Amino acid sequence: MGSIKDIMTTNVETCSLLDNVFEVAVKMKEWNVGAIPIVDKDRLVGMITDRDIVIRGVAQKHPGSTKVEDIMSKEMVTIKSDCTTQEAAKIMAKNQIRRLPVVEGERLVGIVSLGDFAIHELTDDQAKIALTEISETSQTQIQH
Repeated sequence: MGSIKDIMTTNVETCSLLDNVFEVAVKMKEWNVGAIPIVDKDRLVGMITDRDIVIRGVAQKHPGSTKVEDIMSKEMVTIKSDCTTQEAAKIMAKNQIRRLPVVEGERLVGIVSLGDFAIHELTDDQAKIALTEISETSQTQIQH
């Protein structure tokens, strides 16, 4: 069992509260990512995902010039870098999330995703277990 700092991505592209939805979408395309943390200086203040852009942006007819603050997720689940990968997998499964910002205080220091678990042998079957739990709950929600 390793720690989050051993598998997290530290080169995280971010946007600020001054950016708009179009700028975030372009950054997602350039970096080939589905989520961008939103920071105010170094402080993590939100997260915007490709799903947020579709559900809270496009589907509600917001233009690309909409402020990220208007559609980003403000309530976030985070983890500290000294936590174990097992703790992270449990948090991700419990909260139905595929990406988990890593913080020290309020400062963003990295991000860990299910993909990070999959490419590191030290995590055993943690990614598979977390993904199974996320998928099972998602399927149950879809059926109801």
